[in-house]
Amino acid sequence: MNIDWSVKFQGFWMRFWGKGGYKDVVIGLKNTGIIAVGGLIIGIIIGTLIAIIKVIPKTNKLLSFLDKLATLYVGFFRGTPMVVQLLLGYYVLLPMLNINMDSLFAALIIFGLNSGAYVSEIMRSGILSVDPGQMEAGRALGMGYGTTMMRIIVPQAVKNILPTIGNEFISLIKETSVVSFVGAVDLYKAFRSIATANYEYMVPFLAMAIIYIVVVLIITMLVKIMEKRLRASDKR
Repeated sequence: MNIDWSVKFQGFWMRFWGKGGYKDVVIGLKNTGIIAVGGLIIGIIIGTLIAIIKVIPKTNKLLSFLDKLATLYVGFFRGTPMVVQLLLGYYVLLPMLNINMDSLFAALIIFGLNSGAYVSEIMRSGILSVDPGQMEAGRALGMGYGTTMMRIIVPQAVKNILPTIGNEFISLIKETSVVSFVGAVDLYKAFRSIATANYEYMVPFLAMAIIYIVVVLIITMLVKIMEKRLRASDKR
């Protein structure tokens, strides 16, 4: 079957530029960035706290309880698809709690909770990769366990896991394509609107794929630059 690409591209361009479809794409790209960046920040905060809970000695019942709670949390968010978490959170949990929340903000929170489960395991492995002597040195200097963990161990762990955190960010970028299930505008929804206007899906979805690839390449490049700077600072 011969495909007349010029006709398909003209139809896409007319809808994209002539009828203002690019405005939805810009909004979708912005929302994708907001959800991914915000979700990663929340994920790093939650993940770091969970990782610390998992690695510290369980010296009392409270710590043991928190450890079990963290295990359940990680098990749920790693064991269910993102779209299921999004639907449960927006259409089940929020109405049950009588909370009226914007779909974009709800998606950001749910993505952050999901990311926290994955970052917790990443951070835990990073903490365990730090030489145990670092903890002993900190305690010998008179620092408490928590202070040593936050000021000495965690910063070194972050350096070790930076490439993996970059991969987590890339995963969040790609997974934002499901937020249209709760009505939020993302890249997928923007290009789907262009495609359904004249039932021509080929060029819009190819354009969407190219944008995702370019974004991922930019993030990968930025992560590599950060890695080089961290290695240079270690040498100094």
